[in-house]
Amino acid sequence: MPEPSERNKEDDQDLIYADDGSPVDAMREMIEYIARALASNPDNVSVTDEGDGDHIFLRLSVDDEDKGKVIGRNGRVAQSMRSLLRVAAVKTDTRVSLEID
Repeated sequence: MPEPSERNKEDDQDLIYADDGSPVDAMREMIEYIARALASNPDNVSVTDEGDGDHIFLRLSVDDEDKGKVIGRNGRVAQSMRSLLRVAAVKTDTRVSLEID
């Protein structure tokens, strides 16, 4: 794999877009995938998004018994998900916030 400085920026963009080309959908799907993997009741996991231009708000809803797993001890899992979102958002020149219900 070429060094990061040698890679084409368009290649990076391909990594963060979903099949339909929307970076918001790709971020939403990533969070949903992680939450479903952690949850005991994956059918009760849903992620909704709202956006106002350059800021995206993602809302993760999980079953009450899965909240602790998704948030993690001292909020470490939630912080890790937010870190991944920030990386994807920087690539698309947007801001993103994750709220867990």
